Amino acid sequence: MTADSASATEGGLAHECARHIAAAFADYNAEFRAITRRAPQRFDACDWKGSQRDAVERIELYDRWVDRAIAETRLRLGDNAHDRELWRGIRRHFTAQIEGLPDREFTKTFFSSITRRLHGTVGVAPEIEFVATDLDPLASVTSEVVTNTYSHRGSLPLLFEDVLGDLRFGSPWKDFDRSVAHVTAEVAAHLASLGERRTLTRIDMIRPVFYQVTRAFLVGRMTGRGFTVPLVIALKNTESGVHVDAVMLAEADVSIVFGFTRSYFHVDLDRVGEAVVFLKAMLPRKPVSELFTVLGRAKQGKTERYRELMRHMEHTTDQFVHAAGERGLVMVCFTLPSFDVVFKVIRDRFPYPKNVLREEVLAKYSYVFKHDRAGRLVDAQEFKRLRFPRARFAPALLDELSGETANTVHFEGEDVIFDHLYVERRMTPLNLYLRTASVGQAELAVLDYGQAIRDLAYTNIFAGDLLLKNFGVTRHGRVIFYDYDELCRVTDCRFRELPQATNDEDEMRAESWFYVADNDVFPETFINFLAFDDAQRATFMRVHGEILTADFWRNVQQRHVDGEMMEVLPYSMHRVRVASSA
Repeated sequence: MTADSASATEGGLAHECARHIAAAFADYNAEFRAITRRAPQRFDACDWKGSQRDAVERIELYDRWVDRAIAETRLRLGDNAHDRELWRGIRRHFTAQIEGLPDREFTKTFFSSITRRLHGTVGVAPEIEFVATDLDPLASVTSEVVTNTYSHRGSLPLLFEDVLGDLRFGSPWKDFDRSVAHVTAEVAAHLASLGERRTLTRIDMIRPVFYQVTRAFLVGRMTGRGFTVPLVIALKNTESGVHVDAVMLAEADVSIVFGFTRSYFHVDLDRVGEAVVFLKAMLPRKPVSELFTVLGRAKQGKTERYRELMRHMEHTTDQFVHAAGERGLVMVCFTLPSFDVVFKVIRDRFPYPKNVLREEVLAKYSYVFKHDRAGRLVDAQEFKRLRFPRARFAPALLDELSGETANTVHFEGEDVIFDHLYVERRMTPLNLYLRTASVGQAELAVLDYGQAIRDLAYTNIFAGDLLLKNFGVTRHGRVIFYDYDELCRVTDCRFRELPQATNDEDEMRAESWFYVADNDVFPETFINFLAFDDAQRATFMRVHGEILTADFWRNVQQRHVDGEMMEVLPYSMHRVRVASSA
């Protein structure tokens, strides 16, 4: 075979391989959207368990398709599977083939997932993958998301009658006029509270409905002369029909709905980037990476987070340092002070009293990734084989990483290589927050801490370690759990009352004088480990005292066993009360 014919053969192989990878992504994306399109039917049928199954199935889809594409590529390339020159050609042909596709950065991320796993890439390999720093998913967005536009002609009730009237559910409205009145009252009150006297001119609503477990959401914005206000309407379906459950118009409320602690939306979008541009205009403080993630494109969200970090590091000089808070027994936690995330690396060994294995920690993070986070569990993104400049790490942090995480963290010349780590949004540890918060702020945090424990229980999660240091406070004042190494299902625990000692000798023992199984939990002891001051403790006991009883937990446990769906909503309870009275 001549050199020219060999080159032609190789070029044909590269072209064919690129075509198959592009087709694999198209098939993945079609299945992703097919699962997403089940959401309206789930909503109409009030099939919330089905919604949860769909959520897990869709999350698992990406890795399944990447693994399949890798296996098929190995078969197709044979001994040439690791030929980097060939992969340069595959990358080149792939680039040409996907030109003009909507959200083509998604396709590039899929390609890079294949090459990184196949080649075991450490850091980046720009010759055979698409480097995240070059993949701006919004750069190619030149069109706007499809919306329904409603002009205000002087009557708010008629305006919202049009907005809600365009919805097409299989279920009837419970009381259409009352839902219209509810939205009208909320909007009028909100505009009045802002002192807004300028004229509302129009409303733009993203045409596809956003679904999240038990709720459907209409997402849009209201525009007037010199102002724009977000508009998100939550809809609930019951045996009696559909009705408006809440109306959110403040940026903070909408931000929580699209937060990093909630399960992903199921919304069928032709071009996801267009929706992200629309949402980013409404939520300017929300990172683009989180918007892609909450719309279900978790892998693209992870790619964008890496890009945000790398671009940030190019323009800053601060060092990675230990994260604020107490030293963790399972994780080494560090942060870049100027960037709003925390990095977590699993230690090689866990000191007493921790008795979990590394594999168990990995499994628990995977479980949380697929579970309904209900606004109380941080979304931890898993990264592998990352490379950072050694000079960007504080000496004390380098010492701990080299001494405590040598199985995961390596040093290569002037670089630090992380085989595995998690990245999470940074929050203020609750124990530190309570030290500096005002009395009023501390009281709200204590109450929300108790509510967080309840919300987790309602989604079949027992945090295991309820120490305040394992919870964080967001910029919205919400308390979130972020330490998963002792997390378990409520239904896997045995909640018991603490036996009463029958003599002084038993009372004085340092260890338990009665048998305690691994899954035994004694709720009345929780308060002994919570570093509240007297006022905070009184506040907690007044509102959440029942959390310290085994009866509370056994009741929740039984409700799960009975198959009951206990809702944890992404909007504040006062809105639920308004809706319930409507």
